Amino acid sequence: MNAGIIGIGRYIPEKVVTNFDLEKMMDTSDEWIRTRTGIEERRIASDRTGTSDMAYEASLRALENAGITGEDIDLILTATVTPDYSFPSVSCVLQERLGAKKAAAMDISAACSGFIYGMVTAKQFIESGAYRYVLVVGAEKLSKITNWDDRNTAVLFGDGAGAAVMGPVSDGKGILSFELGADGSGGKYLYQDKYICMNGREVFKFAVRQMGESAVHVIEKAGLKTEDVDFFIPHQANIRIMEAARERLGLPREKMSVTVNKFGNTSAASIPISIVEEVEAGKIKDGDIVVMVGFGGGLTWGALAMRWGR
Repeated sequence: MNAGIIGIGRYIPEKVVTNFDLEKMMDTSDEWIRTRTGIEERRIASDRTGTSDMAYEASLRALENAGITGEDIDLILTATVTPDYSFPSVSCVLQERLGAKKAAAMDISAACSGFIYGMVTAKQFIESGAYRYVLVVGAEKLSKITNWDDRNTAVLFGDGAGAAVMGPVSDGKGILSFELGADGSGGKYLYQDKYICMNGREVFKFAVRQMGESAVHVIEKAGLKTEDVDFFIPHQANIRIMEAARERLGLPREKMSVTVNKFGNTSAASIPISIVEEVEAGKIKDGDIVVMVGFGGGLTWGALAMRWGR
């Protein structure tokens, strides 16, 4: 059997923080942020809202979209680097709140690549026949580990959650190929001490190279050509990195998801948030070939090609 997405949902906090708001807090400007990152605003969760709260709301919507309930879920995988607690995991909190009594639960720590890691992990359980329905969530409250006095990182990040119910889909649909990777020697370029610490120059060089390479690899592994790709969803970190990957694939701008301008970098949540955005806008349709690629702290990367639909 083939594993694919059968339901999606997301949660975006209400509070909007614009670049003009940040101008009042630190030595930066709207023009400086937009030209370097493509970000215009981001969403910030309230002090009362935890990562698991956002994950729960996104999961409810994904379950409803899939037409199943928490009781049907066999496994919950939450990709996050900002859990409410060291333990219990966000996935265990979700298991209880969703009434997913038979589900196993664990979190995945692969930073911004985490949602792709989760989807690929779910694929193994589903296609082996071990589990039928796997809930994969990407959820982050990056505002709690952002140093608001560091203008180089504070302008980048936002909060939010996205979720996908994965299960068996018809022949030819679902995940066609994937690639996961890591380079621990680059861990020093992007890490959390108390706050997020980043060597922007090194991360930029890594991301520009790896995003394009991984996307090409999964297209080739699926037996496809770049012209077969109907839509491209890169991790929403920086518009210049995203554009470099798009140009590597030779895709027109209208075939690439761009949500970084509205939500900033939401780490593991960025790809599922973008999936919902594009499906609701009618840009991803049944039978479309969709390529997703992410990179993040670790350093990690992940990509997959899938044919959309049930």
